[in-house]
Amino acid sequence: MKTICLYFEIHQIIHLKRYRFFDIGTDHYYYDDYENERSITDIANRSYMPALNALKEMIDQNGDYFKVAFSLSGTGIEQLEMHAPQVLAKLQELNETGCVEFLAEPYSHGLAALANEASFARDVKKQAVKIKEYFGQEPQVLRNSSLIYSDDIGGQAAAMGFKGMLTEGAKHVLGWKSPHYVYNCAIAPNLKLLLRDVTLSDDISLRFNNSEWEGYPLFADNYIERIANFPEEEQVINIFMELSALGIAQPLSSNILEFLKAIPACAKAKGITFSTPTEICMKMKSVGALDVPDTLSWVDEERDVSCWLGNPMQREAFNKLYSIADRLRIADDPRINQDWDYLQASNNFRFMTTKPSNVGLDRGIYTTPFDAFTNYMNILGDFINRVNSLYPESIDNDELDALLTTIKNQGDEIEKKDKAITRLQAKIDKMQKEEDKLKAKLEKLGAEAPAKKPAAKRTAKKKVEKAEEKKEE
Repeated sequence: MKTICLYFEIHQIIHLKRYRFFDIGTDHYYYDDYENERSITDIANRSYMPALNALKEMIDQNGDYFKVAFSLSGTGIEQLEMHAPQVLAKLQELNETGCVEFLAEPYSHGLAALANEASFARDVKKQAVKIKEYFGQEPQVLRNSSLIYSDDIGGQAAAMGFKGMLTEGAKHVLGWKSPHYVYNCAIAPNLKLLLRDVTLSDDISLRFNNSEWEGYPLFADNYIERIANFPEEEQVINIFMELSALGIAQPLSSNILEFLKAIPACAKAKGITFSTPTEICMKMKSVGALDVPDTLSWVDEERDVSCWLGNPMQREAFNKLYSIADRLRIADDPRINQDWDYLQASNNFRFMTTKPSNVGLDRGIYTTPFDAFTNYMNILGDFINRVNSLYPESIDNDELDALLTTIKNQGDEIEKKDKAITRLQAKIDKMQKEEDKLKAKLEKLGAEAPAKKPAAKRTAKKKVEKAEEKKEE
C-alpha cells in the first residue's frame, strides 16, 4: 500500500543591517529589527496562518488518516516568539491532534555539518530541546539545513541517535533507482533515509501557479492519479517543501490551499495513506544502502552545496566563521552564542553566490554578491574580535582542544558525582523515614506503658489485701 509523507519546513531569515568597516569595535549589534519584524509578520499573515488553518481543517475532516510533519529552525522559532506567536499557538493546536510529527534540524539553519561535527551536534541538540519545550516531542528524525546530506553527515546523525534522516532524491545520486523506497546510510546502516520526490514536490512549491508550465493547471485528482500509477512496489512518496511555498511562492489567489485540501479525499479513494517520517522508519525496511560520498542538497539544479560555497568569497567567509567554532564551544556569553546562531545561517552565504539560478534570489539590502560579502565580513570581523577578547588568539587550537577535553572530563566527573550524591541522598531519605517510623512506634509504646503500670499496681495491692483478710480469719 502506498503512503504519502508530507513535510513542511519553517525557517525565517535573520536580516543583517548595513555594517561599515568603521563600525567594527564600536557597534556590536548586527541586525535590522524593522525588516525582521516586517518580513516575519508578512509571511505569517500571507502564508503560515492560512496554510496551518488549512492543515488543521484537513485533520479535522480526516481524523488520524491524514498526517503531516514539520521542522522549525531555532532562529525561526525566536522570530515567531517575538513577532508572530499566533503561529506557534496554531502549531501547538495541530500537535494536540496527534497527527503531527516535529523533526530535528540545526537551530541556526547553518552549515556546521560541513565544517565542525561538535558544532553540528550542539546545534541540533539545541533545536531538539526547543521542540520538546513547545510540543512535548523528542525528535526521532533529522532534517539538515536545505536537506544537506552525505555519508559522513549520515554517520553523524546516527551517532546522535536518530532513526532516520530526510534528504534529496537527486538524480545524480539515485541513477536508475527510485526515490519511492526507504534506503539506509552507507556507513551507518541503522539510519533510514527518506528521499524527496523532486518532481512531485516542485510541482506544488515551484510550478503550481505557472501558466506556461505544461502541467498547468494542476488538479488534486490528477496529482494523486500519478502517484497511484507508480509501480506497486514503490510505496513511499515523500513530498517535502517549505511552508512558505503555500502563500508566498504560490499565492493564495492560485487556489493552492483548495488544491491541498482536496488531496486526502483523492488519496483515500485510491487506497493511498499518509504517514509521518518516524512511522515510515519504524515500519518499513531499507532496500539497501545509498552511497553519497559527495554532499547534496535540495537547492538549484546541481543539488549540491555550490550555492553556499561555490566561489572564493563564500569559502573565505565560511572558513573564517568556523575557524572560531571550537572557541565558541566553551563560550558562556548568551549574546555571543545568539550572534553565533544568527551568523551561521545559510542565507548569509547564499547572498554571496555568483551562480545563475532558475529560482529568483532576493539579496535584500545587497546590490551584488561582493556587497553581501563585504558587509558580512565587517560584521564577522567585529564578532571574532569579541570572541578573541574571551579566548585570546595566543591560545592555539591544540591548547584549546586540551582545555576542552579537560572541561569535558571534569563535566563528566561532576555528572557522575552528582548521580552518586542523588543516590546517596535517596538512601538517606529512606533511612530517615524508617527512623521516623521507629521513633513514632517507640513513642506510642512509651505512652501506653504508664497507663498499664498503675493498673498492675492496683491488681497487686488487691491480692495483698485479700491475703491479709484470710490471715485475720
